[in-house]
Amino acid sequence: MAKAVLYDATKCIGCRACQVACKQWNELPAEVTTNQGTYENPPKMSAYTFTKIHFTELEHDGKFQWVFAKLQCMHCEHPACATACIVGALVKTADGPVIYDDRKCIGCRYCMVACPFGVPNFEWDKPIPWIRKCTFCADRQGGGLKPACVTTCPTGALEFGDREELIAEGRRRIAATPDKYVDHIYGEKEVGGTSWMYLSPVPFEKLGFPTLRSEPVTINTERAMGAVPPVLLGVAAAMSGFYWLFKRREKISQAEAGDEEKQGEKVK
Repeated sequence: MAKAVLYDATKCIGCRACQVACKQWNELPAEVTTNQGTYENPPKMSAYTFTKIHFTELEHDGKFQWVFAKLQCMHCEHPACATACIVGALVKTADGPVIYDDRKCIGCRYCMVACPFGVPNFEWDKPIPWIRKCTFCADRQGGGLKPACVTTCPTGALEFGDREELIAEGRRRIAATPDKYVDHIYGEKEVGGTSWMYLSPVPFEKLGFPTLRSEPVTINTERAMGAVPPVLLGVAAAMSGFYWLFKRREKISQAEAGDEEKQGEKVK
């Protein structure tokens, strides 16, 4: 069964231990930033930060609340990034992670455009840049370990396991304390489902999460990418036609010029 993580925002204390563990395991450099995001625009991950805690202060149901949300690649069940990649550099594995192979990447950045969560990032500061994003610790999972961020969480806000079991657990928590959670497991159905799912005490749009349909966005991506070969063939055919017409007119002009030259010689 595909693995997933259930994040419970009511248990997160914003300690950012998950960020530190992610940096250490992936050997990512430290960054200095003052961009903590806003209510409408949560902070974006960079090429060197695969996960980030977003802190929101808001009023909900007449109460002032502080809510944390962990952001990273969602590892969609039907990833638009993988569908948009024309060289197969991004692949969804049966275990859950969407993995990236920089040996295949050509730097087209279609994945950045296709992702509905705006996750993939480009190493703009490097002479030979690559796409970077959360790997869902595919290497650790391959060795029977949990993702580094899950292992280090001190409050149990992150639970790793089989996706269907985590969905059932999320529903149990909502049913047990309906006044504690909104009745929605974010990621259960969004864009066809994701490997990272969320429970929250406030509506997800108030945390800056995009409101998405349950239909996988890969449908539109597949249509767009499927239209590329016919379009290219059409353009090639049109250009060939123009070239043929141009060469034909050139030959006619040359023939007419030759005839005029011959007539001129006869007159002489």
